[in-house]
Amino acid sequence: MKKVVVTVTNDLVTDQRVMRTIGVLQSLGFEATFVGRKLKGSLPFEAPIKHHRFSLWFNKGFLFYANYNLRLFFFLLFRKYDLYLSNDLDSLLPNYLISRLKSKPLVYDSHEYFTGVPEIQNRPIVKAVWIKLERWIFPNLKTVVTVNQSIASLYKSEYGKEIKVVRNISDSRLPARLKSRVELGLPEDAYILINQGAGINVDRGMEEMMEALPLLPAHVVLLIVGNGDALPGLKIKAQELNIENRIIFRPKQPYLEMLQYTCAADCGLSLDKPTSPNYKFSLPNKVFDYVKCGIPMVVSDIVEVQKVVRHYHIGEVIKSHAASDIKIAIEKVQKAGKAYYQENLKLAAAENNWEREQKVWGNIFTQFK
Repeated sequence: MKKVVVTVTNDLVTDQRVMRTIGVLQSLGFEATFVGRKLKGSLPFEAPIKHHRFSLWFNKGFLFYANYNLRLFFFLLFRKYDLYLSNDLDSLLPNYLISRLKSKPLVYDSHEYFTGVPEIQNRPIVKAVWIKLERWIFPNLKTVVTVNQSIASLYKSEYGKEIKVVRNISDSRLPARLKSRVELGLPEDAYILINQGAGINVDRGMEEMMEALPLLPAHVVLLIVGNGDALPGLKIKAQELNIENRIIFRPKQPYLEMLQYTCAADCGLSLDKPTSPNYKFSLPNKVFDYVKCGIPMVVSDIVEVQKVVRHYHIGEVIKSHAASDIKIAIEKVQKAGKAYYQENLKLAAAENNWEREQKVWGNIFTQFK
């Protein structure tokens, strides 16, 4: 049985894309080891997959990346693997060096346009380091995958390489039994807007959503499920706007438990702002979670997301991030009602799911068997 090591810089638990990818590897007969890190608030990793999580001295900034990459380099150096799968630029260097040293194949899966992430746009030295690293390694990579055609086209224009696309699409799983709103601690008679995921960060539209909330009827509430660097500021903003009683915060959840909240909601939100190349061309997997849970959505007018919503007619695209425009879009979806969108959502779910998308991974990994 061939062995593959799959590396990320997160804590493994909430990375559904990589978990699905490992599932494809296992179905093809590979033995996978999933490597990431353990944080103070990390949930237990309970999936039946060999794994290793580093407890690091630092959790952010240069020292974190240096600490993680050094630990990963020596972890890989003293273990034998037949295939290396690196997820995102921040785990690529050790994988690249070891794969070259041991003459083993490397697959690079770029979950985003990494050098375009908002966190580094105003940090020229940090950005320059990542760009230099990418420009050194990327031309030498033989197998590169990314999450949508827009990002694949960006990479092709920069490096002249054909990039495979595996979209960040959910599988068809839903909880075996859906919990009631009472069981989830949610108001029974409210119109619930949900924003979910591990990237509830600045410039993802939640600040503007909060400003729109007072313009909507009192029974409309906002449910935020997940984690991210914007959360502390959002909680302060809720107090400033005096809308704490209309916003429900829930911490990050295991995937199927998170879907309990999604299925209980009335409308999904994906309001990323095109303030960075990464957000401009993103296609969050929560869009497809909303689809399979049968809830319409209100989304921002960014390339990949609006394309899905407009093609299938499964929600509204906001004209701008002005509170008034967000309010108008939500009112349109609310007035139409969930039932109005159900047939289109079913069609979108049938045509956009992991069962279809994984075939691309299957073709890629088969060549390494």
